[in-house]
Amino acid sequence: MNLDLQANISVVAQSPDLEPQSIDVVVTLPTFKRPEHLLKTLASLKAQVTRRRFAIIVMENEAEKGEGAEAAKPLFESGEYTGLLIVAHDRGNCNAYNAGWLTALKAFPDFSALLVIDDDEIADVDWLEKMCTARETYGVDFVGGPQLPVFAQPEHAVWSKHPVFSPHYTQTGRVPIIYSSGNLLIGRNVLEAMPFPFLDLTFNFMGGGDSDFISRSVVKGFTIAWCAEAPVYETIPARRVEADWIRARALRNGVISTLIEKRKRAGEPFGAAKTVGKSLALLAFSPFRAAVKVAQTGSLSIGIYQIYIGLGRVLAEFGYSNEQYRQPEKN
Repeated sequence: MNLDLQANISVVAQSPDLEPQSIDVVVTLPTFKRPEHLLKTLASLKAQVTRRRFAIIVMENEAEKGEGAEAAKPLFESGEYTGLLIVAHDRGNCNAYNAGWLTALKAFPDFSALLVIDDDEIADVDWLEKMCTARETYGVDFVGGPQLPVFAQPEHAVWSKHPVFSPHYTQTGRVPIIYSSGNLLIGRNVLEAMPFPFLDLTFNFMGGGDSDFISRSVVKGFTIAWCAEAPVYETIPARRVEADWIRARALRNGVISTLIEKRKRAGEPFGAAKTVGKSLALLAFSPFRAAVKVAQTGSLSIGIYQIYIGLGRVLAEFGYSNEQYRQPEKN
């Protein structure tokens, strides 16, 4: 297959006898230094129960050692998996997604839906079918689904109710917004309508480019549903329940919230002032919200999370950004 891709994207493997015109669904899977878990994620995709013809695009984002690409390459070349293995040579979360989504548009002319899963997740066997069915049922352009935490150390399961790990919705149906691409369906029509690069590189090492992309798409009139019956299971290492990681993630989420709101209000009179005012108000009321959450849940961490969100929103006004993905070994 000869693809006219950007110079910073390389196709390193494809399945034999690939028939691009027959593919209705594309699953994009970015990977970075998780070769063992990548194989588990791929195995969960192979186990999907569906009659839909789908292809997988793995986006290796570690161009030097390329451990994920090395692990997956023979599986694509042997035909065990249908699709493409590419290298996104420019580092960063947004670069990897942009490379995969652009490749999908170039390589598969007739796909109708693109799904996203990460290399630390395992798809439920009915994941693909239920996500696609939800889109058809509700007539929407995006579908989000839950990322259910699976803690590497079982005693950490008590953290499953923490806002960092719990899904934003519990019931299937139309919703106004979703915040993550960790379990996501995007209609081809969205990708064709939105400008490239799809994910803004401002968020490349911070995260939040997916949330920003969805927010901008909603402004353009695209619609969203949630499918509670289509989970993926996210492996949570012990590192991510440590207090400093939770604090960093909460501050980051506050920063992202401010950046996205600034963009939404950019054309409004006094839009910047409204954003600052909201951030200050959220910070001022965060101790009261924290007290309520502690009373409801008995968790001091869940309570303090509310304060960190407010603080992150205000710190964003001074240029603070927490690029957790800059040092992946600490993420």
